[in-house]
Amino acid sequence: MKSSFSRLGGSILMLATLSSLSGCVAIDKRDMSQVGRAAKELVFPLPPDEPRFVFERTIRGSADVTPETDEGALRRALTGVASVENQPLVKPYAVAVYRGKVLVTDSAARMVRVFDVPGQRHYQIGDADVENTVLKPLGVDVDRSGIVYVADATRNQIMVFDIEGKFLRRIGDPKMFKRLSSVTVSPDGSRIYVVDIGGVDSDQHRVRIFDTRNGQHLFDIGKRGSNPGEFNLPRDVAIGKDGRIYVVDGGNFRVQIFDKDGKFIKTFGQAGKQLGDFARPKEVAVDSIGNVYVADSAFGNFQVFNADGELLMFVGDRSEKDVPAGYMLPSGITVDENDRVYFVDQWFSRVDVFRPYAMKPTDGFLGSAKKAK
Repeated sequence: MKSSFSRLGGSILMLATLSSLSGCVAIDKRDMSQVGRAAKELVFPLPPDEPRFVFERTIRGSADVTPETDEGALRRALTGVASVENQPLVKPYAVAVYRGKVLVTDSAARMVRVFDVPGQRHYQIGDADVENTVLKPLGVDVDRSGIVYVADATRNQIMVFDIEGKFLRRIGDPKMFKRLSSVTVSPDGSRIYVVDIGGVDSDQHRVRIFDTRNGQHLFDIGKRGSNPGEFNLPRDVAIGKDGRIYVVDGGNFRVQIFDKDGKFIKTFGQAGKQLGDFARPKEVAVDSIGNVYVADSAFGNFQVFNADGELLMFVGDRSEKDVPAGYMLPSGITVDENDRVYFVDQWFSRVDVFRPYAMKPTDGFLGSAKKAK
C-alpha cells in the first residue's frame, strides 16, 4: 500500500506507517473528547490528523524542578522576586535520562546538570573532584544501572560516574582520539560506542568500541570517506533493536546502519530540503520499538523514521522566537524508558519534553512527580 503525506503545523504524518510509533495508538476521529483535548494542547501533527506527540514541559534550569515553599510563594507574590535560586543551563549540548533524572551536558558551565524531576532536586556531576573535573562535556549516556558516561572533548576521554556524581574511572587513552564527540552505552551496559569526529586534517572519522568492564578497545567502525561504511564528520550513535548501530554521518548527510558486529547494512537520508533529507544532522536516538529520531540543527526539528529509515513524521520548526517546539540551534536528543522525547536547543538554552499522546501525564518516571502531588 502506498503512503500519503499530510503536512500540518510543522509535522509530517506518513498515514500508512505512523500507527507503529512507540507508545501511540490509533485514535478514533469520532471521539470528540480527544479532538477537544488536542485543540487545547500543542500536539504533533495538528488536528484533524491523529496526534502522536504532545508538548509536555521545558527545562531551563534548577528552578524548573525544585519546589517552592509556601513562604517563598508569598514572598514572590509580595516582592516579585523568585524565592528559589535558579541555576540555568548556559550552553547545553546532549541529554540522557535515567528514571526521571534528566542529565544535560553544559559545555560552557563545564559540568553535567542533573534535573531530578521525581526527586524535585538539582545537582551537578563532574565539578566536585578537582583531579577529575569535567572540562568540556559533550556527549552523555547512562546505562540501566545508573552508570553515567561523559565524553570530555578537552580531556579526550570518557569520564565515568555513578548517578549521584561519584567519579569512578576513565576509559580510553587521549592519544586514541582526534576529536571526541559523543558516547553511547549498549542496552546491556557491556560496551560503549565513542565517536571520533576527526577533522579536515584527519582520517580518523570513526566509531571506537570499548568494553565497559575493563576499558579494553574492541574494534572500530569506519574511516574517512563517502562510500558505504565510511564517514565524514560522524556525530553520534544510537543502539536499536537486535543490536543495530545507527551512526549520524554528518558530513555525508545521512544515517548509516550497522549490525552489532559493525557490518554495514544500509544507509538512509541525503543532503536536501525534502522530507527525509538532512541539512545538519546532529544526534540520534531510538525508542522502545526501534523507531529512530534524528535531530537536525539546520531544520530546527527532529525527524522520526522506522527502523529501516522510512520517514514517519517530524516535530518542530526553525524559529527565532523562544517558544515551545521552535528551535534555533538544536543539538541533543534522547528517548527515555517510557518513550518520552527530550530535545536540546543550545541557542535558547533549554530542553523540551514531548510525551506520546496516548500516555497520561502521570505515567512513567517523569510523571511520577505529578502523581505524588
